[in-house]
Amino acid sequence: MREQGRLFVGGEWVAPSTDRVIEVVSPHSEQVFARVAAPDVEDVDRAVAAARQAFDKGSWPRLDPSERVASVRRLAGLYAPRREELARVVTAETGTPITFSRSVHAELPLAVMRAFADIAEGYPWEENRPGFYGRDIILQKMPVGVIAAIVPWNMPVLLAVMKLVPALLAGCSVVLKPSSETPLDAYLLAEVLEEAGLPPGLVSVLPGDRDLGRYLVSHPEVDKVSFTGSTEAGWQVATACGTELKRVSLDLGGKSAAVVLEDADPAAVAAGVKVAGLMNGGQACAAQTRVLLPRSRYGEFADALASMVESLVVGDPADPATEVGPLVTERQRDRVLDHIERGLKEGARLVVGGTGLPDGVDRGWYVRPTLFRDVDSDMRIAQEEIFGPVLTLIPYRDEEEAIRIADDTQYGLSGSVWTPDVQRGLSVARRVRSGTFGVNQAYSMDPAAPFGGMKDSGMGRELGPEGIEEYLDVKSISVAPPD
Repeated sequence: MREQGRLFVGGEWVAPSTDRVIEVVSPHSEQVFARVAAPDVEDVDRAVAAARQAFDKGSWPRLDPSERVASVRRLAGLYAPRREELARVVTAETGTPITFSRSVHAELPLAVMRAFADIAEGYPWEENRPGFYGRDIILQKMPVGVIAAIVPWNMPVLLAVMKLVPALLAGCSVVLKPSSETPLDAYLLAEVLEEAGLPPGLVSVLPGDRDLGRYLVSHPEVDKVSFTGSTEAGWQVATACGTELKRVSLDLGGKSAAVVLEDADPAAVAAGVKVAGLMNGGQACAAQTRVLLPRSRYGEFADALASMVESLVVGDPADPATEVGPLVTERQRDRVLDHIERGLKEGARLVVGGTGLPDGVDRGWYVRPTLFRDVDSDMRIAQEEIFGPVLTLIPYRDEEEAIRIADDTQYGLSGSVWTPDVQRGLSVARRVRSGTFGVNQAYSMDPAAPFGGMKDSGMGRELGPEGIEEYLDVKSISVAPPD
């Protein structure tokens, strides 16, 4: 049994304000395997006060940016040797297969740290611009202030780093609130932050539930909220921030489409959708779970995709051979099963999967990888984010209809197009309304490129120079020559 009885507040491990605990349950065994202290609103107050002090009176916002870059590079160097430990922790918490935890949950955060340090090193923190009236204008990039960074359980470390690191490089202080389902990886990251020797008060890590998140979002001393989560929760965050004219960025849900053109290779499409649609067991906002197939070759593509889904190895996430593990919570498992039952009632044709435990599994929050074909775009399984290993195959007549169907949701986060004709693929990519898109691949989350969505998938961007700019204000200074 793992135990953590203290909280990371302002860069120090301190006693919590209450004796409540968070029990961490294994999605594979359904057994409690860790207990950590549960923060309360008093702990949030302490964390925000420390962040306020660090920003208003501390050295960090006033350092030369090169010094902040050096600190982030040091942080990356301390994180690197702990990747295997972190991968195993994330697998235990979330049920993600260990191979995915190693390649994504543990490896990508390191790439993001290094990429942001490179970007910040060359970023124009101050610019000169010729003014309209002939006078020089100086543009000064200034940190926003105290940041509330709220991340979900599905990509816990990556999403934390995508918020924390650019905020620190910008000169902000941060209160990070991970999900109560994934406190252990957050505290491992806190240990690395402590070892990096950041200034007092600069960072706090307080895993908690939605009530704690609401309190943090509404705290009057928070200057900006960066939130990743469901669209429904994002609406509430945006409303709270709007009431107080507080800066906010939102990375929300998705129901992305993989557009398969008639000249694509069925085997290549099946291999690509295995990643694009079923990454992290479908528990990814950018997962392309709607697969749009041309009627002229519908059967070929559907058969190839069905064979792929049927061949997936489901089981113990600690086994390197496992491709699909359990879902993160019993609540999430039940929600996905409800969607599968709804698809059957709506008249979609179940080809693979369905309800019930997968073969060889006798416990855990597992869902059989599922594929529906002959799905209409207006069915709820084609409109609502399922967040599980469920694919829907939707037929289309021509390219115009494919683009219309791809855009026929409230979301606009990601997508892909599959064709050997790259120029034709780029033409489709440019027309679909989404913040990210891949040609012959799942959208590749490159740390140098902005990530974010349109419509109900959110506002603002993470990664790339745009990711740093989310934590900056711009002051213009007009300079007149002396008399």
